[in-house]
Amino acid sequence: MKFDLSEKKAVVTGGSSGIGKAIAETLDEKGAEVFIVDLNENPSYKKTEIHTILADITQGDELNKSLAYLPKNIDILVNNAGIGFVGNIEQTKEEDFDRLYQVNVKGVFNCVKAILPRMKNKGGVIVNMASIVSHIAVKERLAYTTTKGAVSAMTNAIAKDYLSDGIRCNSVSPARVHTPFVDDYLERNYPGKEKEMFDNLSQTQPIGRMAKPQEIADLVLYLCSDEASFITGTDFPIDGGFIKLNGN
Repeated sequence: MKFDLSEKKAVVTGGSSGIGKAIAETLDEKGAEVFIVDLNENPSYKKTEIHTILADITQGDELNKSLAYLPKNIDILVNNAGIGFVGNIEQTKEEDFDRLYQVNVKGVFNCVKAILPRMKNKGGVIVNMASIVSHIAVKERLAYTTTKGAVSAMTNAIAKDYLSDGIRCNSVSPARVHTPFVDDYLERNYPGKEKEMFDNLSQTQPIGRMAKPQEIADLVLYLCSDEASFITGTDFPIDGGFIKLNGN
């Protein structure tokens, strides 16, 4: 069976909601034993075999202690946890920049550093969540762009350094994805105009809509599977044509 993850053990950060939830559930459906690392637990996981480890990925020592109970060998790490911020450089405070760096860059660094020893015995797969902004400029996303560019560069460095250990490292770069975060953002910032703003955001993708979390999860599944065993050090935009077709 293609994309079979039976007997694989996977760690997904930020897996309690949105894209991370879709990824965790997809890997679980394909047979992997899935461990979520998040600040919060999704109550629905109590009815599944998905495990939740409550931890702050920005705190290396705390994270290492929390992950001590993971299995000896981990096959898959998906660094999905991340946060955003809207603003150009003048609108971005130092504390805003630091907050995004802590989660989006240092968090990935901490998780890879913690999990790598569990992969070096028999190889494994790392998938990092980058963004279209690591390829193309988007207005008023200075801090987010900076951190996702770092994730893209880190992906290449890890892929190069661990070729001999049989560890593959790739990244995924989504455009806008319709998650509860989007709905909450529109409700808070555009009360009464949610549908109008949702349509406007959807149309920024040339294909005319936002991505679905499941579509991102299916791409991650492919990269985690043996079917992608010849792929490493590569970024995969999933953007409805945003990078190549905007303005054409």
